Amino acid sequence: MRNSIIFRVWGKNALFSDPITKIGGELCTYQVPTYEALKGIASAIYWKPTFNWIIDRVKIVKPIQTESKNIKLFMQDFSSGLYRYTYLHDVEYVVEAHFEWDLNRPDLAQDRDENKHHNIAKRYLSKGGKRDLFLGKRECVAFVEPCDFDSVTSYYADVEALSFGIMFCGFIYPTKDDDHLYACLDNVVMHNGVIEFRRPEQCELRRTVNNMQFRSIATSDDNCDREIQGEVDV
Repeated sequence: MRNSIIFRVWGKNALFSDPITKIGGELCTYQVPTYEALKGIASAIYWKPTFNWIIDRVKIVKPIQTESKNIKLFMQDFSSGLYRYTYLHDVEYVVEAHFEWDLNRPDLAQDRDENKHHNIAKRYLSKGGKRDLFLGKRECVAFVEPCDFDSVTSYYADVEALSFGIMFCGFIYPTKDDDHLYACLDNVVMHNGVIEFRRPEQCELRRTVNNMQFRSIATSDDNCDREIQGEVDV
């Protein structure tokens, strides 16, 4: 795909939190990264409100191994507690992603220049990304570099199929037609070391997180007219 990027991302630790473990406060990681986590990494490399990143596939390069650490957390009431977090250790992934225009932002239609954004994304990728990169949690620092998807061999290249069960995939955000925020779940299966993600809107399992009112972005001319009428706070 002509507006896609392929990058290698790696780090010492990763924590892609399983939502079930958040209830007790002692986080445990998924075995593989989620769609939303990889989308966050792509957005940290380069992002503009004109488009959204779509994660196509990810290759699990190194063997899946975990380690547990004792974490001391400080609460808002200045108390502290000792918790045990389970991280992934020594991780490396190869990710392929592409961007698509955000059609909910008609005010940015004039910025829909595919070549411009694609070239900027590739330049930022070659320099290690525009913003700080993390593998799930902020303490899990990540590094990226461009690469070729087929040039890296997965540890699980000989495993025909491996299912990780039902996992959190990503969010569906409110639109003009639906004022709901959905959390989407999907059965994630790895084939020969590669996971091909389905988009959140393609996932059959959904959970309504909250009711949220969609706010359309007015054009600059509309803002000027409303400002004259006293409808816009400045």
